[in-house]
Amino acid sequence: MSIVTTDSPFAQLVQQIAPHSKLLRTWPLQGGISAQMTAFAIEQPDGQTQKMIVRQPNAETLHRYPQAAANEFNLLQFTQAVGLATQNAYYLDESGTIFATPYLVIEYIEGKPEFAPVHLTTFTRQCATHLARIHQVDITQVDLSFLPNQAVELTALIGQHAGNRHAAFAEGRLRDTLAVAWPLPQRKASVLRHGDFWPGNLLWQNEELVAVIDWEDAQLGDPLTDLAISRLDMLCIFGVEAMQSFTQHYQALMTLDLSTLPY
Repeated sequence: MSIVTTDSPFAQLVQQIAPHSKLLRTWPLQGGISAQMTAFAIEQPDGQTQKMIVRQPNAETLHRYPQAAANEFNLLQFTQAVGLATQNAYYLDESGTIFATPYLVIEYIEGKPEFAPVHLTTFTRQCATHLARIHQVDITQVDLSFLPNQAVELTALIGQHAGNRHAAFAEGRLRDTLAVAWPLPQRKASVLRHGDFWPGNLLWQNEELVAVIDWEDAQLGDPLTDLAISRLDMLCIFGVEAMQSFTQHYQALMTLDLSTLPY
């Protein structure tokens, strides 16, 4: 926990977003790779307390996507507007006046990832339901062009480092297999993809999934890619039956052609 001073960047931020409120404390949040996250608590003029999070994309992320903070802010506002279980986005600052790099202020949700669910089938059903809800969002009436295009990014990724193949991961075999089949046919129109939908990015309270967090890898693209990522994590963490249960629940909601899923 950090010592609170009236001239600290966080104290300045509080006066910017919640005038006449008092900064109580700050503390770092663990788990972020592409961004630094710091939680802070404030006392409002009416005596109520509120927790929020400052999320700052790291240098590598900003190098790839200079508008990363703004893009995530806009995306979270959109996901909230369409009723997805995500954090509110309260504030965006790219000026460099308080913190040196762009940041956004988002909601702090009381909850935690679950890696030992009591009822595994209920757990996988909720995961599948929330992933399907993301993929079912109508994106035809809104401009999400600020999000990366999956097909473009994957094509570039597959073409990278062809001469530096890691034998331990059978990278040569994987690249050769994909090269023959590429580009994969996409049998469903592009959807909003979370990009990293795994148990570490899902917050739970009392066995209920309450928030899908960490949207920095969001893209527009094939829903099967999200499904594939989730299946792999389900397999590694919970086993084959959990992966199959998750897949069956998801497919019942989406009715997708899974013929290209192995790729």
